[in-house]
Amino acid sequence: MVPRCFIIRHGETEWSLNGRHTGCTDLALTENGEKRVKATGKALVGNDRLIAPNKIVHVYVSPRARAQRTLELLEIGCRERLPWTESRKSEDEEPIRTEAGVEITEGVREWDYGDYEGLTSKQIKETRAKNGEEPWDIWRDGCPGGESPEDVIKRLDALIADIREKHHGPCFSSDDGKGDVLIVAHGHILRAFAMRWVGKPLTETALILEAGGVGTLSYEHHNIEEPAIILGGGFVVEN
Repeated sequence: MVPRCFIIRHGETEWSLNGRHTGCTDLALTENGEKRVKATGKALVGNDRLIAPNKIVHVYVSPRARAQRTLELLEIGCRERLPWTESRKSEDEEPIRTEAGVEITEGVREWDYGDYEGLTSKQIKETRAKNGEEPWDIWRDGCPGGESPEDVIKRLDALIADIREKHHGPCFSSDDGKGDVLIVAHGHILRAFAMRWVGKPLTETALILEAGGVGTLSYEHHNIEEPAIILGGGFVVEN
């Protein structure tokens, strides 16, 4: 099989709703955010759907509670308890559907916004204009007091290399039909992740991932040396 990497942005929070940059600040999902993530799980997660739990071999999740709550609501059905919970749900509440392990990693925490934490893009632009600075582009400038694009590229490239070595590489010589990876994280970092997946500089980023949105990454021509972004896939129909 050609393995896939699903990238999922956490559900809506009050700050994402208002356009405020949310890095280290940990906010709960809104009630609507929870409902929408549950709906996404019902629509997309299932062994006959886009995200097939029985094909997932590993899950990476951000240290932030909003991402972890999003993974809970998707109900992937992991055999092991989630790392931040005391026990696993009973099989009556959530049937076991995957053997995938869940790893909390700093590799997919949100971009560190530093001095821009909690500000909207409009506020940042106004502040920079008053200081005589050029218009802000996070992909080029990074964040004062936070991370630079080079910082972000370094941690994302390390994670991508880990995924390909441990999880995707072995799939190209295996016929077991497993190998998909799931990442649950944040808007800016996942957009940057997608660009680095295909080896592009962050300054070329022209991607959008809405709160609760799902993206799919994979490879062309059954070749791990040809990473690609899947714009749309066909429905899976079991024989």
